[in-house]
Amino acid sequence: MSLSDYQLLVVLAEEANMRKAAERLFVSQPALSQRLQNIEKYWGVQLFIRTQKGLVLTPSGELVVNFAKSIMEKQENVFEELQALHSKVHGTLKIACASIVGQNWLPKVLKEFVRIYPHAKVSLITGWSSEILKSLYEGEVHIGIIRGTTDWKGVKHHLFEDQLYLVDREIQKVEEVLETDRPFIQFKSDSNYYQEIQDWWHRQFQTFPRRTIVVDQIETCKQMTFNGIGYAILPAITLSDSETDVYRIPLMDDKNHFIKRDTWLLGYESVFELRQVQAFFDIVQSFISHKYD
Repeated sequence: MSLSDYQLLVVLAEEANMRKAAERLFVSQPALSQRLQNIEKYWGVQLFIRTQKGLVLTPSGELVVNFAKSIMEKQENVFEELQALHSKVHGTLKIACASIVGQNWLPKVLKEFVRIYPHAKVSLITGWSSEILKSLYEGEVHIGIIRGTTDWKGVKHHLFEDQLYLVDREIQKVEEVLETDRPFIQFKSDSNYYQEIQDWWHRQFQTFPRRTIVVDQIETCKQMTFNGIGYAILPAITLSDSETDVYRIPLMDDKNHFIKRDTWLLGYESVFELRQVQAFFDIVQSFISHKYD
C-alpha cells in the first residue's frame, strides 16, 4: 500500500461515486476500478459494495478506510512539522568562545537569541583562543569567537575592539609603577596576548616587575586588583563604568596610539547555511551595529 492508495480509499469513501472520485483523483474510471480491485486483493476483503446509487462501505471497508484516514492525518502532521522546521529556528547552536568574551559580552547576545528562538538549543564551551581554533578545525563547534590576531582561512567577521588599561586603586600615572612595592597581578592567557603585554612593559620600563602574582582566571585577577592587592593590565570588556573606585590608565604603543584587543567570529562558510547559525549571526550583527549607532 502506498500513500496514494490510502488517499484513493479516503476519496472513494467521501464521494461514494466512482465517476466523481476518478475526476477528483485525475484518473480514468477503469484505472480507478483496477486500483481498487488490487487494494481489495491486498487486504483480502471487499471494501465497497457497488450499487445503482453508488458505493457503499462494507464493515471491513469502514475499518480499512478509518485506517487510511489516520495515515493521511499523520502525513499531514509530518508536513506541518516540516514546514515549521523551515519557518522556525531549531537545532543546536554550538559555540566555542574565549573565556573573557563568554563572561562579559556573549551572555547578552545569547539572552536575546534564546528569547527570539525558544526552540533552538545552545552548546557553549569556553577557553583560550588556541583551544577554540582546535575545536573549529576538528568540527566540534559551528562557530568560534576568539581574541587577538588569527590567520583563519574561513569566514571571519570582526566583532569589536577594546582598549587595554593598567588598573589599580592607588596608581594614577603609569610612571608610578616603578615606585610601588605592590605586585603586578597577571592572568594566564594565550601566548600572543602575554607577549603583547611583555612588549609594552619592556618598552615602557626597560625592566621587569619587582613582584608578580600569576592567577589562572581573569576574573580572579580583576577581583584581586579591585581589593587593592596589586595592579593589573585588563581589557575594557572586563571593566564597568559603574566601577569608579579604581584608576584606569590606557596603554599606548610606540606611536602613542591606544593598544587595543580585537575580537573575531570565525567559522566555515558551510555552517552559515544552518538556520540556527545564521539566526545567531543576525543577532550578533544587530548588537554590533547598535553599539556604533
